[in-house]
Amino acid sequence: MGKTLHTGPIKLPKKLDPTLWVSKMPFGLGRVKPHHIRDTMKVAWDNRDNLPYAYRILTQGVCDGCALGVSGLYDQTLNGPHVCTTRLNVLRLNTMPAIKPDILHSDIDELRKLSSTELRKLGRLPYPLVRRKGERRFTRISWDDALTRIASKISAIDPKQLAFYLTARGITNESYYAAAKAARLIGTNNIDNASRICHSPSKTALKRSVGIGASSCNYKDWIGTDVLVFWGSVAANNQPVSTKYMYAAKRKGTRILVINPYREPAMEGYWIPSIPESALFGTQLADDFYQVNIGGDIAFMHGVMKHWFVMEEMSAGSAIDHAFVSEHVNGFEELREHVTQQSWELLEQSSGLTRERMQEFAEILAAAKSGVFVWSMGLTQHRFGTDNISQVANLALLRGFLGREHCGLMPIRGHSGVQGAGEMGADPFSLPGGEFKGEDIQRIERTWGFELPAWQGDIVGVTLENARLPAGHERQLKLFYTSGGNFIETMPDPAFVQECLESVELRVHQDIILNTSTLVDAQEEVIVLPAMTRYEQTGGGTSTSTERMVYYSPEIEGPRIEEARAEWEIYMDLAARVRPDRKHLIQYEDGHALRREIAEAAPNYLGIEHLRSKGDVFQWGGAWLCEDGNCPTPDRKGQLIPILLPEVRKPEGHFYATTRRGKQFNSMIYGDKDAFNAADRYDVLLHPDDAANLHLTPGEAIVVYNRHGAYHGRVKLEPITPGNLEVYWPEGNSLFPKGVYEPMAGIPEYNSFVVVEKADTYHAHKDTKYVERRIQELELDVPE
Repeated sequence: MGKTLHTGPIKLPKKLDPTLWVSKMPFGLGRVKPHHIRDTMKVAWDNRDNLPYAYRILTQGVCDGCALGVSGLYDQTLNGPHVCTTRLNVLRLNTMPAIKPDILHSDIDELRKLSSTELRKLGRLPYPLVRRKGERRFTRISWDDALTRIASKISAIDPKQLAFYLTARGITNESYYAAAKAARLIGTNNIDNASRICHSPSKTALKRSVGIGASSCNYKDWIGTDVLVFWGSVAANNQPVSTKYMYAAKRKGTRILVINPYREPAMEGYWIPSIPESALFGTQLADDFYQVNIGGDIAFMHGVMKHWFVMEEMSAGSAIDHAFVSEHVNGFEELREHVTQQSWELLEQSSGLTRERMQEFAEILAAAKSGVFVWSMGLTQHRFGTDNISQVANLALLRGFLGREHCGLMPIRGHSGVQGAGEMGADPFSLPGGEFKGEDIQRIERTWGFELPAWQGDIVGVTLENARLPAGHERQLKLFYTSGGNFIETMPDPAFVQECLESVELRVHQDIILNTSTLVDAQEEVIVLPAMTRYEQTGGGTSTSTERMVYYSPEIEGPRIEEARAEWEIYMDLAARVRPDRKHLIQYEDGHALRREIAEAAPNYLGIEHLRSKGDVFQWGGAWLCEDGNCPTPDRKGQLIPILLPEVRKPEGHFYATTRRGKQFNSMIYGDKDAFNAADRYDVLLHPDDAANLHLTPGEAIVVYNRHGAYHGRVKLEPITPGNLEVYWPEGNSLFPKGVYEPMAGIPEYNSFVVVEKADTYHAHKDTKYVERRIQELELDVPE
């Protein structure tokens, strides 16, 4: 761990800089852009029945949106207040009253007519519910009855037939920890969390490349670094407060580069509402875009390194930090041999960029004395996601961009709680403070006072598929306990996922609201448990930000839902019912007692036991992990890894498809129009040349399809790399294959080859087996 401590927030410059303005037209009038004032007024109107409580949440609580880590209205990066529309949109989840009983207990088919957005607006879950197979309505039950039913079922099945899952929005470290301990005490290792479908490759790659499982640097390191690179990350859309950090970086002379198939308008220019200059005239964020093919990042980075080695032949030290590599890195010669053998022709074909563009980017990085690499799901949600991230680490290690100010590797998190999930052990491969193996198992067994199950748990995608295993199989999923989450709207092949959920005997949904997955039948019964928000938890709670800041969020005075309980209390109660002989091992008086044990179980979190008041925060690991280039690996060195080019050659007549987010937070959609490009939720983003080749016009109805499914949308012409297209998530998830996971991290594949046709052509030929034949062609042409 590092020895240097974070130095706290810095001031923004007061003098204006017109060279960064997007337009001299005040507030971007006439442009497609977010309307922050209008959206803020709408949020105030939506919360009009609870405005004082909403205000206290915003000013006293830690943001339950993204993982930038805003406590109250302030953070550790910049002075001054911060608030964004994402946080404001999520706010209503905390201030809503309970669902009205006549709606909650209406016929299940009436509820199923509602979208998740409409279900969310109904209000909070007020008390425990059950719906047995064949019943048309949910019935109210007591907490005692609900937990007795669940505990009895758990006791009647093999622990391998039980699985827990925890989402990320609003869940605290205390809840993750209690769930991780409860699952193992009950006897199962099948426990997973939301990072499985977003950043699991980041952890596996960083572990093997530099020995860490979190961001090596801080948001402050953005401000003043020579080069800030966003790789497959649209931070302006998904983490809007980060635009304030980008503004501060631009004012310090930082060059911002974006690698993404789509020239994202949110990264090109943004009107930052909490900075008057930017709110009026906007701020140009990205200096340049390198529009790679979907899945072309590895080839692009090979091209960068290939040019570096050419530069080195001409002038030693012109591209590679040899002092850093010599002292802190293994595998240099093996990587050089692998990279230099790459063909420029193949790299251009795979990356989608010319040799000249790759060389240009290489020379920018070579000239930079510092650099921070930021990435998100554009790199991770691939069947080769771990390789993507290790390739980024290769670049950082060759340039020595690690373990010092203004340098680092940052997987930017999209949820306020998800960084802590694995660190608390809510993961089949992790335990608090370590991995599910060897000495860490022995350490946790000593701390917890019982032996852990000795078998490997499953990732959540495999868990869901296990529901379809034949009767009698030891891993046939019979009880699925999910805290939040909606797999029908987050996983590939939603129809198959619904079949899996319906195949489970007993499903438990612990949540604050209804969603579409809650309404799916089960073989025996569905039980719904009402949870508290983080602001209602007794003793408060903590969450860990992207930059490893552990923030304390206090319990906030306000109205309470009738029978909602703190999530960690529910797990504690359930485990005690299943294993009464171990009840004394999982009893906690309040959140403070939990944090005292977390400090013992997870050494990095030593200090969490002292967090008790609003504003309390500490950063585990210091300002920089791998400080001075010393990695927490056996030999203290990073590892350069030769990465193979993935097989992504596109068959003739096909497109490579991926997803993007619009006006939403995860799968929670807050608007039908994308605030940055005015796209509808069912618009398909196509390059104008591709549309012209198919004789398609803007707004024309099309069908995007492959052997996995079909997606009906409309043409939207956008500056995306030719041969690629983007659909909105989760609407387009039917196009992606079930059961395809990244081999090291287990993240599902969210990319596939597709055919695009006019809707009338598609439907006209359907009866003549045209579509079936085209799908057979796909099966023959597309590599797995």
